[in-house]
Amino acid sequence: MKQTVSNRPTRAEINLDALASNLRNIKDFVGGDSRYMAVVKADAYGHGSVRCAQRLESEGIDWFGVAIPQEGVELRVSGIRKRILCLGGFWGGQETLLLNHQLTPVLYRLDQAEAFNEAAKGRGTLAEVHLKIDTGMGRIGVRYDEIDAFLDKFARFANLHVEGMMTHFAAADDPDSDEFTRLQITRFENAMKAAEARGHRPVYRDLANSPATFAHPASRGNLVRLGGALYGLTDDVLSKSSPRPDLAPVMTVISEIVHLKKVPKGETLGYGRTFTTARDSMIATLPIGYQDGYPRLLSNKARVVVNGEFAPVVGRVSMDWTLVDVTDIEGAGIGDEAVLIGSREGKSVRAEELAAMSDTISYEITCGINRRVTRMYVESGKK
Repeated sequence: MKQTVSNRPTRAEINLDALASNLRNIKDFVGGDSRYMAVVKADAYGHGSVRCAQRLESEGIDWFGVAIPQEGVELRVSGIRKRILCLGGFWGGQETLLLNHQLTPVLYRLDQAEAFNEAAKGRGTLAEVHLKIDTGMGRIGVRYDEIDAFLDKFARFANLHVEGMMTHFAAADDPDSDEFTRLQITRFENAMKAAEARGHRPVYRDLANSPATFAHPASRGNLVRLGGALYGLTDDVLSKSSPRPDLAPVMTVISEIVHLKKVPKGETLGYGRTFTTARDSMIATLPIGYQDGYPRLLSNKARVVVNGEFAPVVGRVSMDWTLVDVTDIEGAGIGDEAVLIGSREGKSVRAEELAAMSDTISYEITCGINRRVTRMYVESGKK
């Protein structure tokens, strides 16, 4: 596929070989005959949903998960043929869109079910749906203690077939919440029994997200739902006490030095004058800022890798520019690479490190890398 190339020297390299290796390693770790869903919502956590989905489909993934129907349509238009589940359901008026593009919705409201049933009836088809059970997350889903009443009313929708049931864990990454996670599993199993008692025979039991996949084997059901782990985002979203396979980060964010200046001791840098040089310094300017998704909260905290050495971020990260101190990096010059996320020459800056400095998680860091940062896809040694 032809890539749009920007002359701006700021890019995100997406290693599709690492993505495929992560999937294979997770499969080997889990074992058994589970099927696997790759969650590619939010542009595959910022990695590029189309290219990631294409590679994962070639690796034998069973399902894709998206947040909204528009994301599913983008995959279909790009040629993706595997099953696609719309995890957030759909909005009124999108029923025909779902049917036209063979997208399977998650249902959790009776008015949704009624609208989709009418659309399927108009087509003379039996439409597959998955039901979401709220077992303790508190967002969307049929409450676990209201499932009986919901299913009794759902019975009138003759053109809908309950192909699967799912839930989402609130704290599967937290060992201190293991009892609550087990309670969520029990609530889900009870909901499954309620559905089966009414004649439903769901093919898919979908509980495990990335943290639960490794920390709670009992949650795996027969469809494992993989999000951040696929992209090598692990240290801040997986339980530190649970075993895990070898998973490699997929995204590397790179810019380069476009300006260098000598700054004498005692001068201030950037908006708000938040940094004062403690010595005569060499300051490099990088063309990346918070509009690109490099958070302003990293000001005076983060570091980048230049020529195999760490260089600290100095001054406030601005909308389009970031300053780093390269005084201690011998030979640093214009055109040298600066790695803001990723590894070079044995030095590494992980998304998890930046997330901790920004009081968030690594998912938000990679999701936030703006589309004006050109994605360059690395596959079998080729960009």
